[in-house]
Amino acid sequence: MPSPQTLSEPDRRRVAAWAADCAERVLPVFEAEAPEDGRPQDAIARARAFADGELDAAGEIRRRFVANRASHAVTSPAAKAAAWAAGQAAGVAHMGAHALGAAAYAAKAAELAAPGSGGAAELAWQLEHLSDPVRSALQQLPLLGEDPSGPLGSGLLASGTLGAHIRSLQEALGRTR
Repeated sequence: MPSPQTLSEPDRRRVAAWAADCAERVLPVFEAEAPEDGRPQDAIARARAFADGELDAAGEIRRRFVANRASHAVTSPAAKAAAWAAGQAAGVAHMGAHALGAAAYAAKAAELAAPGSGGAAELAWQLEHLSDPVRSALQQLPLLGEDPSGPLGSGLLASGTLGAHIRSLQEALGRTR
């Protein structure tokens, strides 16, 4: 039985576009430091292509790490978070829970780029731009830390700023403990 963090393929396609939107909003933070490095932009484009049915999940499983490696090309924590947001968006083809990872990393990048207001503004934007089908799909995901079989387990996304962002999103989606 697949992890409850996987979501059905139609739901992963729905949330992939939203995750790509989240990552794309902070792409300029990465590009300001590494304008010639197209890996995060490619990851976002691939997430959109997956959402549009142009790519299949099997072909995208390994490619999700490419944008993450772009984080080594930059030095600022904000630019690194922006690269990781793109990597998480690309990972939605593999597991739907990566959509919340993309959103959390985007909020982190925004906060690091504009301390004191960027993260909250980004989370507000993300919530305002949820379609009903995307909201419904994200509501199916287990609460952060509740299921160990994916990115919402006890790993990196569950701690610190990333965990706080995901908890805020899940609370706004009506998912509480």
